Amino acid sequence: MESKSGSNFQDFLPLMAEKLGGDGLIGELCNGFQLLMDREKGVITFDSLKNNSALLGLQDLSDDDLWSMLRQGDFDGDGALNQMEFCVLMFRLSPELMDHSQFLLEEALQDLL
Repeated sequence: MESKSGSNFQDFLPLMAEKLGGDGLIGELCNGFQLLMDREKGVITFDSLKNNSALLGLQDLSDDDLWSMLRQGDFDGDGALNQMEFCVLMFRLSPELMDHSQFLLEEALQDLL
């Protein structure tokens, strides 16, 4: 995703991770999923992404960018993103956050113990 808005969003995730910690970041990603999902289907569809993307500052993304996001995150091939697919996609779209994901995973696992 090469869009300017996408780049700004990518740069924001590591800051969120630093401020919120692993659990807080996952909670915020879950909130983002809730904002973008189709209420009737319980998943993010192209239409729900397009209609709600402005809520997350992504209104400048083209239809091609939105379809690309869906394709990149759609692991089960159903044409939509469930909550797990969305969270994984957000990590994948942030290279800096991927570098810190091992730390966040370890932090979250320690909290469980």
